[in-house]
Amino acid sequence: MSEAADVLDFLRVRFPRLDERIDRKLDEIVTRLGALERKVAGIELDYAALQQRLDNVDRRLDRIERSLDLADEMTAPAP
Repeated sequence: MSEAADVLDFLRVRFPRLDERIDRKLDEIVTRLGALERKVAGIELDYAALQQRLDNVDRRLDRIERSLDLADEMTAPAP
């Protein structure tokens, strides 16, 4: 056999195994990316919940300041 035929035979054996390994790695990457996306979405939900709680605390603090006449009339937001 010629050298070119030997190379082709070698490649015919290697490529299917290489293709299989690449497919497995790609599946693993896709799975891990999906998990990462879910975690980021969870973090975004937690952040939104914290922002909402801070807004509630801010409103309550404003209400307390107004009821105790501690708020500056010029800067106090309307009820």
